[in-house]
Amino acid sequence: MGSIDAAELPATNTSSITSALAAAQEAYTTAHPRSRKSHQDACKYMPGDFLGEYTAGIYGHNSPIIRTAVEKALDDGWNYGAHSQSEQELARILCSRFAGIELVRFVNSGTEANMMALATAIAVAKQYGDHKKGVLLFEKGYHGSTISGRAPSGKPSINLPHDFIVGQYNDVEGVKRLVSSIPEDSLAAILVEPMLGSGGCFAATNEFLQTLRDLATQHRAVLIFDEVMTSRLSYHGFGSIYGVLPDLTTLGKYLGGGMSFGAFGGRADLMSLYDPRQGQLEHPGTFNNNVFTMQAGIAGASILTPERLHALNSLGDLMRLEVEKLLAHHLPSGFGIVPSAPLTDSSPHDPTKAHPRRPPKMFIKGVGSLMCVHFAGPNRESLQGLFWHHMLEHGIYMAQRGFIALSIEITDAHVSQFVAGVESFLRQWSSMLRW
Repeated sequence: MGSIDAAELPATNTSSITSALAAAQEAYTTAHPRSRKSHQDACKYMPGDFLGEYTAGIYGHNSPIIRTAVEKALDDGWNYGAHSQSEQELARILCSRFAGIELVRFVNSGTEANMMALATAIAVAKQYGDHKKGVLLFEKGYHGSTISGRAPSGKPSINLPHDFIVGQYNDVEGVKRLVSSIPEDSLAAILVEPMLGSGGCFAATNEFLQTLRDLATQHRAVLIFDEVMTSRLSYHGFGSIYGVLPDLTTLGKYLGGGMSFGAFGGRADLMSLYDPRQGQLEHPGTFNNNVFTMQAGIAGASILTPERLHALNSLGDLMRLEVEKLLAHHLPSGFGIVPSAPLTDSSPHDPTKAHPRRPPKMFIKGVGSLMCVHFAGPNRESLQGLFWHHMLEHGIYMAQRGFIALSIEITDAHVSQFVAGVESFLRQWSSMLRW
């Protein structure tokens, strides 16, 4: 990419940052005339992939162990129309691994897993004579294309027609007030990620999750942990490190070995409602137990041992720490307070005011192998785009919003490459990262 010098640009404002981003886009298009897709295709088997298929690609792009398992499924046949040994084995693995999952059922995606978990919670309420339909979500939470806690945009929505109540993540007193303000006996479920994934990798506080557990118990609501992304942050699930036990847990992404996968499970008294011998709730699905996913999931579990998962998350912690050191070095002291929850439209962005809650213009959040690089201020979207282009030119592929998911193919050398790219960005653009 052609060099762009911040010193050649006018004083930091929307115009200069927009100009820099436009120049970066033009330079990238010139260098890659076949479009960005050519670069993405080239990265499929390259170590510069720091996106890891949005957490599903934890094993890399072409694991020989998983390939062998899928080939075996091809040899043995794949349309059974019945249960299989591999289905039982993967269910056993998940139930023995994740805290609170006594029984589990398979679906085809994390979205479907969350839909089924909510349907279960509402059905349970009806079973006990309640007609509760309220579902507590949190702003910037994401549970699939049909279940979102994002603020209304005025555009058409495909959100499910549940009675969604949206609270602020990590706001203990706020969520207490919110729940107390809704009609009594209306709350059926609380759905929460122990760490926001798409929402920017903000981890829950212990007090926040414990408060949700207490509220769910008090209101006879079902507490659901969405661990579709976060289950990789600890071998027994990220929620397990808090010591807070949900009623149901949803899973997805990497646990299917890179194939289409989702699962929901939890307390035996809830999940046994799907036992066909009782006949209370039905859950048919042609491909829920497809043998490719079952075989790939079992193979993936053999790869991702507790030791290997710990090593991956330790590497991610190291990378994030190195980036934090660079930010502290290149940005002036007092450059802002790193937030514990996602920025909102009401977050202070006025550069003329030294607001005590003002965030840094650039910061990183995350735990273990999942993290997100954030920008703040009125030009945050342009800065985010500029950073993405800069890292692309340094051989690093990540989500444009700053999201990063490491795979087991990432090494210390690749982390050093990433850190060097961040340092280069800070050296070039630090003048734009001051309030």
